[in-house]
Amino acid sequence: MIELGVNIDHVATLRQARLTYEPDPVWAAVEAHLGGADGITVHLREDRRHIQDADVRRLRDLTQVKLNLEMAATDEMVGIACSLKPEMAMLVPEGRHEVTTEGGLDILSQEARLKAVIAKLAAAGIMTSVFIDAEIPQIEAAARIGARVCEIHTGPYAHAFHACGRDAEASAVLVELDKVRQAGQAVRALGMRFNAGHALNYYNVQPLARLAGVRELHIGHAIVSRSVFVGLREAVREMKTLMREAAQKGE
Repeated sequence: MIELGVNIDHVATLRQARLTYEPDPVWAAVEAHLGGADGITVHLREDRRHIQDADVRRLRDLTQVKLNLEMAATDEMVGIACSLKPEMAMLVPEGRHEVTTEGGLDILSQEARLKAVIAKLAAAGIMTSVFIDAEIPQIEAAARIGARVCEIHTGPYAHAFHACGRDAEASAVLVELDKVRQAGQAVRALGMRFNAGHALNYYNVQPLARLAGVRELHIGHAIVSRSVFVGLREAVREMKTLMREAAQKGE
């Protein structure tokens, strides 16, 4: 059964805009869980632009849903993860000047260091995921360093979908979707879990959810944006319904 991980970073973005105490990401996690979320994702960034250390600790202590901690592969973040013990840690690239994560992690250029990071996380009992582009060499490198999950970057697919007027049958969209499909096949063939995410929304999610073997989709901005109008619980419920309808049809 396909699962939905809801990224609640931008609930904290709204709070940090006023440097106040609301809206509370823990409350958001509970509402998302009640709406059908299978997990909660937060990215504790080096610059702490949205999620704060206290948020992650409270999410770990106060919620009863799977926690996925997005993080750069730094000594600081590895230490935090080993202390908090989220169910999953996802290694992502990170730049202070980016608006959000841009592109996948380049494993090939830093295999030895990332292998050591994953070994340390695994020793703490934490499943490790890597956020990578839909490129076979990167997937093969992920297997070599011991990653158990590959989250395939769906940004190029989502951007093509939007640029083509939300035409799911446009050739440019089908090309990008096929890249994700082939990447997922390679991930599974190497014994890893196939997840996907980035820039997915209520219009483009179903073709992704129909892909064979996709285990989890991680979606944040679109759900938080819709929640402004319908509430977070309902926004999550609507996304989960779209995903399950598509997954039941399959490829």
